[in-house]
Amino acid sequence: MFPQLTRFTDLGLLLLRLMVASVFVTSGWSHATKSEERSKSIGMSQGFTIFLGIAEVAGGLGVGFGVFTQLAAIGLILVMLGAIQKKIFVWHTGFWGEKNSGWHYDLMFVVMNLVILFTNGGRWVLMK
Repeated sequence: MFPQLTRFTDLGLLLLRLMVASVFVTSGWSHATKSEERSKSIGMSQGFTIFLGIAEVAGGLGVGFGVFTQLAAIGLILVMLGAIQKKIFVWHTGFWGEKNSGWHYDLMFVVMNLVILFTNGGRWVLMK
């Protein structure tokens, strides 16, 4: 319907990458710097929570700057699949959850990272 908008594809992919990066970098930073508190809330060891935080920050920066974009997106997909697994099988959280804590949020980030993976983040990346 609006073929002229396809010229903004790379801008859209950049904005998507920056959104994903901002969420994962801030979440990862929280996991890494407040690991004792965060480990209790997610039911994991403090060491694993620090590892998770570092992985989220690294993946977020990779996606955001477009460095090893596809590998970063795969890593973030794995993080989110782990979160979905925990919410469904351990916490028995529904799709919508309570107070917006369902796994729909995590699934959106899986799909967002799949778009980044399939497109390699668009043309505006630092490394292909």
